[in-house]
Amino acid sequence: MKYLLVIILLSFISCTSPKPHNALVLQTDFGTKDGAVAAMRGVARGVDANLDIFDLTHEIPAYNIWEAAYRLHQSVGYWPTGTVFVSVVDPGVGSERKSVVARLKSGVFIVTPDNGTLTLLVESPGIEAIRQIDEKINRRQGSDSSYTFHGRDVYVYTAARLAAGVISFEETGPLLQNKVVALPYQKAVKEDAVLSGMIPVLDIQYGNVWTNIPDSLVSLAGIQRGDTLLLDVFHKDSLVFTGKLPMAHTFADVAEGQSLAYLNSLMNLSFAVNQGSFAEKFKVGSGNEWRVKIQPFDKLRGRSTNLK
Repeated sequence: MKYLLVIILLSFISCTSPKPHNALVLQTDFGTKDGAVAAMRGVARGVDANLDIFDLTHEIPAYNIWEAAYRLHQSVGYWPTGTVFVSVVDPGVGSERKSVVARLKSGVFIVTPDNGTLTLLVESPGIEAIRQIDEKINRRQGSDSSYTFHGRDVYVYTAARLAAGVISFEETGPLLQNKVVALPYQKAVKEDAVLSGMIPVLDIQYGNVWTNIPDSLVSLAGIQRGDTLLLDVFHKDSLVFTGKLPMAHTFADVAEGQSLAYLNSLMNLSFAVNQGSFAEKFKVGSGNEWRVKIQPFDKLRGRSTNLK
């Protein structure tokens, strides 16, 4: 009898304990000047008032799918299994593009239009499975006639239900092949002593220029602290500038106002001006149309440069 009472008590506690919730993280190009983000948060709270809702950013430049893809790539690896991200940068809203939920190999979920936002997550951490949102089931009640705010009516609603445990991943919609819409870009490669890559994004606050070239390739090229590097930056097929700069560990390794190469917080090769903006000073942008080539300068002595 004693053991029976214990079993009944444990069963009662299990039934009455609230379900564990996963974090819900929002990213958009909406800005915060109006009520769009607040509306999305309201829909999520309407699904479950106990949801923990966080913002990745709402300052993605308007329609810039590439930057949305990069900010996800920059962030998802630091969130625990079960976290649900909503990314809405959707210039094709209302069109035939698919609305999907991707489960990454890390156990994180991404709810987004399949328009290129998942480009960088295919390689790291990888997509385990992807489903198309069934809008007959996973759509905010009363929103059937709305075609221009799927972030509110479909994406955050579905994501909140998934994060709160109202639905499972399998209940979001039918399974798709893992092939997603991908944006073209220059992958990081090494050919002899030359490193090639792209500028996926700027460190916006400071104007530092980040590349997608990892520290592993930098090491393979034999580049060490104190080496002088030759940097070429291209926009599309046009050479924007060429110049030399030292490989440093941190900004203080050079004088104020001087340029340097360094490894950023993601351990990718980057370029900066100590207490200045490299991007502004040398008119460098970011995105999949911006490419770089880097090589040790001591192998190319005599080539003229304009970076000081």
